[in-house]
Amino acid sequence: MVKLNDEEGAAMAPGHQPTNGYLLVPGGEPPGKVSAELQNGPKAVCLTLNGVSRDSLAAAAEALCRPQTPLAPEEETQTRLLPTGPGEETPGTEGSPAPQTALSARRFVVLLIFSLYSLVNAFQWIQYSVISNVFEGFYGVSSLHIDWLSMVYMLAYVPLIFPATWLLDTRGLRLTALLGSGLNCLGAWVKCASVQQHLFWVTMLGQCLCSVAQVFILGLPSRIASVWFGPKEVSTACATAVLGNQLGAAIGFLLPPVLVPNTQNNTDLLACNISTMFYGTSSVATFLCFLTIIAFKEKPQYPPSQAQAVLQNSPPAKYSYKKSIRNLFRNVPFVLLLITYGIITGAFYSVSTLLNQMILTYYKGEEVSAGKIGLTLVVAGMVGSILCGFWLDYTKIYKQTTLIVYILSFLGMVIFTFTLDLGYGIVVFVTGGVLGFFMTGYLPLGFEFAVEITYPESEGTSSGLLNAAAQIFGILFTLAQGKLTTDYSPKAGNIFLCVWLFLGIILTGK
Repeated sequence: MVKLNDEEGAAMAPGHQPTNGYLLVPGGEPPGKVSAELQNGPKAVCLTLNGVSRDSLAAAAEALCRPQTPLAPEEETQTRLLPTGPGEETPGTEGSPAPQTALSARRFVVLLIFSLYSLVNAFQWIQYSVISNVFEGFYGVSSLHIDWLSMVYMLAYVPLIFPATWLLDTRGLRLTALLGSGLNCLGAWVKCASVQQHLFWVTMLGQCLCSVAQVFILGLPSRIASVWFGPKEVSTACATAVLGNQLGAAIGFLLPPVLVPNTQNNTDLLACNISTMFYGTSSVATFLCFLTIIAFKEKPQYPPSQAQAVLQNSPPAKYSYKKSIRNLFRNVPFVLLLITYGIITGAFYSVSTLLNQMILTYYKGEEVSAGKIGLTLVVAGMVGSILCGFWLDYTKIYKQTTLIVYILSFLGMVIFTFTLDLGYGIVVFVTGGVLGFFMTGYLPLGFEFAVEITYPESEGTSSGLLNAAAQIFGILFTLAQGKLTTDYSPKAGNIFLCVWLFLGIILTGK
């Protein structure tokens, strides 16, 4: 079931035959749409060159003599790709009318399935760190070992993102989604076999499989948004897809302290609680893997926009993955975004991984409170992501928005750092929420800004590189902040992050 996209559809006025050339006259009408009459005087319209009266052509010529009115932001991509004169044609559609566009109702199903299995993957990332002291006692390992259960997600991503991005660009969306959901399910079941004190290596193996699954997940939001959603929905859809991952982290902060309380004096009960958490996770992951197999499609029957139709109709031979990588690294604004996105996202990963250790330093025996603070941080970030998505859809102001959010993230980190040790739990909840709102809200901004400044390069390639930078900075920040936290205090580790975020502000402003 599809409905025609009124804004980008290839609609034509009744009685007119299809035509290959279009004459763009200034005004609000998108290319390919015919205005049958002039309203309120000789306004600018988009006229087909065949089958129109002399009066219409005269009016068009008169309108061309006046200054052009800028197009709406969501039409900018179309004007770069669609024909503007009788001698020009839409790339990939030579000798044929403009392709039909439509919005498929299935797009919401695809987005929901992806968001849910991304949620489960993010839950498995943080489920160890939020109760690190419990797993340290159960497996008899150091805090660094437990930290690596989180950092393995970051470590696996860096070498695997390039083949994963190549797979997405050459083999398509569905195969990439199946690999992400399938490996996520497999890793969850392997963990079920690790609930014995001497089997830490088995739980690490399961976490490694989940970390590989993450590689096939994090690069998909912008691709799903562009392939399935219309131009006025793209930013919101991308933010929603990122939202699923954030919600998984939020649940990962909330549930493990509740499902696995600190009962190290009763090892059997502790093992039973850990087993309950692992089996519950694997059951949900299996159900979502099944849904992915039966309902996740490669692309809709009709492209959602004229720009997407042009890209889909381009000959595959024209795309070079290596050339795309080279072009991206020659793009100075993208390189700066790569560094700044890596800094702010890596800082978020580091804070999330070490939050339990920071909280327990000042609030002994408050594992559940630490989880709730993490939940507050992520939920506030989810709200920030949604609002940023709506804001971008409405304004298309990328540079200024990213700079403002970056500055506010830095201020949130400073406030969190110097209020953590005051001894008032409510203050930590509030400052953690402020930090999460801006720091996590930046994530979809980075994706959409990258797509904007790197067009027409693949969204999967730019998203993959952004995530790779985030993982590298995440590993370095977690190791450095963890060392500072252990040797000195959580405040020292947080100040370290503040310095880097300030550097990120400077680079974002360039």
